[in-house]
Amino acid sequence: MSSFEVIGGKKLKGEIIPQGAKNEALQIISAVLLTPEKITVSNIPDILDVNLLIELLGEMNVKTERTAKDTCTFQANDVDIDFLHSETYRKKSGRLRGSVMLAGPLLARFRKAFIPKPGGDKIGRRRLDTHIIGFEKLGATFDYNTQDGFFHLEAPRLQGTNLLMDEPSVTGTANIIMAASMAKGTTTIYNAACEPYIQQLCKMLNSMGARISGIGSNLLIIEGVTYLKGTEHRMLPDMIEIGSFIGLAAMTQSEITIKNVSLENLGVIPDKFKQLGIQMEFLGDDIHIPEQEVYEIQNFLDGSVLTIYDHPWPGFTPDLLSIVLVVATQARGSVLVHQKMFESRLFFVDKLIDMGAQIILCDPHRAAVIGLAREQKLRGITMSSPDIRAGVALLIAALSAEGKSLIQNIDQIDRGYQYIDERLKKLGAEIKRVQ
Repeated sequence: MSSFEVIGGKKLKGEIIPQGAKNEALQIISAVLLTPEKITVSNIPDILDVNLLIELLGEMNVKTERTAKDTCTFQANDVDIDFLHSETYRKKSGRLRGSVMLAGPLLARFRKAFIPKPGGDKIGRRRLDTHIIGFEKLGATFDYNTQDGFFHLEAPRLQGTNLLMDEPSVTGTANIIMAASMAKGTTTIYNAACEPYIQQLCKMLNSMGARISGIGSNLLIIEGVTYLKGTEHRMLPDMIEIGSFIGLAAMTQSEITIKNVSLENLGVIPDKFKQLGIQMEFLGDDIHIPEQEVYEIQNFLDGSVLTIYDHPWPGFTPDLLSIVLVVATQARGSVLVHQKMFESRLFFVDKLIDMGAQIILCDPHRAAVIGLAREQKLRGITMSSPDIRAGVALLIAALSAEGKSLIQNIDQIDRGYQYIDERLKKLGAEIKRVQ
């Protein structure tokens, strides 16, 4: 298994282009199953999770052709449904949380689907109830087979319905949208997720002939159609990577320009980093982060300690709380980081404490960070990446620390960030991949 060997304490400089959005890619690529016609998708990130999903589609007999480094053409005109119930499919899709989003389009077009117990990050329990309940309300039947380890779903007929989701799950919303797009009649989804990824999926489906209104709100209205055609779609830049690069620039006292960020789709992300005292300039669709000696965490207007927490869109994404936490360790001031959604996502802070950070882990969901204001630098250590976002947070910490760090289990980082070591080297980072 590979590791990153990092020599920290170096200032970086230059321009970097964010990859295509990982979370959007998993939805968009699943949606190609909705039509027998060709779909061309561009700005696809070259990362493990996305490549595994494309590989799964290929084994399902979906024709895939990579016409450029970041562009693929898909045609699902001869799908092998029996493969979905194979041991090979169970093992491969079980490694990939995003494989659950194959269920919606499979139910819509082929009226049956199999879902293995989900894999992915070890960041806490991520239930499938929202997906299954939505499918059942559309008319699907559900059964869990303890012998083969699959959730079995069948729907001889999908019927539009009124859905009030118990939580605004992004993957749950995407799955129900895809199933409802070819159901008979009209479906309304209230308390739907409205992230840019969901908006992108809806726009792509509409270009295929779907009838979805309310895009960008938490009330979606879907008039079912009998056939969806092919289309072309370009994915947004990855907002999580953009936030990671903002934090990286501040931590390493670097001057970095992040190119082509699709600023209108970043929501409150820039504002949250500004609350940590990070300066940035918006130049057209680029973000320029100047070199800063010290950045100071703001307090609330009444003088109380700042709290940053995750919230459904347009609130702050939970995927960036790990980055916020590590960046705060070298700020001046204190902040409470409250991770509401996942109960294990803060369990990487012990590594930061070993590096010299002052953090109090209050409980599985909250961590109080006392910024060191660079008066005491972090020190390099050997550590392991527990999940995608914590892995990159630890990489940012290592790049700012004194001495050498070794980050193990970097397959987790590769799942979400393409060529991250090579791209950081171009900015002047001293990082190498070792066995």
